[in-house]
This record gives sequence, structure tokens and C-alpha cells, in this order.
Amino acid sequence: MLSRDEAVEVIDRLHDAQARLYGDGDPAPVRDVLTEDIAWHVPGASPIAGSYHGIDEVVEYMLARRELADGTFVMHRLDVLTGLGDTVAVLTDGSVSVAGSVRRWSTVGVYRLRDGRVAECRLVPFDQAEFDDIWTVRKTE
Repeated sequence: MLSRDEAVEVIDRLHDAQARLYGDGDPAPVRDVLTEDIAWHVPGASPIAGSYHGIDEVVEYMLARRELADGTFVMHRLDVLTGLGDTVAVLTDGSVSVAGSVRRWSTVGVYRLRDGRVAECRLVPFDQAEFDDIWTVRKTE
């Protein structure tokens, strides 16, 4: 079973790597924190919804999300819940600037960790309709 400190370290590495990806577009740090067989699941009907398998697909998804957000996507980790073996639940708020205003949402990310890396992520938005709306809005609005 993972300790909370071990889980927080992996999640913080992931969030830091994603922040770098959204800033300068460098995927190397993200690749370093994902397993080769990573599976990433995003529910809903927005342009980012779907299931992504393998590092290349997951990085492409993250880059597409960066493009939709025009580089303004920021994650705010609130808490990491452990005690479920190799699975952790991460409460995270997100924000993005769309058409001149900041939009915010909350999710629970259910992560399966393996060997200090992320092997799977399932996002669970608190408000699916709002989440879909945020990610469906076009930059030109």
C-alpha cells in the first residue's frame, strides 16, 4: 500500500509536469511520470472526452487540452486520499480563461499508481454539464 506522502509526490510530479506542458509545450516531464500502458478516461461529450491509451495518446490529449485552453489551464490540487492500495483519489479544481473570463470546475481524479508513476486516471467532474460546456467553448467566442 502506498503511503500518503508517496502518493502526493507522484501526483505533484504529474501536476508540475502538466503545468510545464501547458506552459512551454515540453512533453518530456509528463512522459516521465506516466507508465507505458497508461489509460486516461475523461467522461462527457466535450472535445476532450474519451479514453486514451498509451503515452502517445495521453500526451496528445493533454496537448489538445492545452490548445483548447490557449495555454491558460491551471490545476489546483486540494487533497489526496489514500488507503486504497495502489489507487488514490485526488480532489482538484481547474481553471481556464475563455473568451475573457475565468471558468472553474472541480473534479475527483481516481488514479492507479505503479512504481512511482501514473498507470491510470479516471476523471469525475462534480458538474458534468458545466465541465463539458467549459471544454466546448471556442477560443474565438
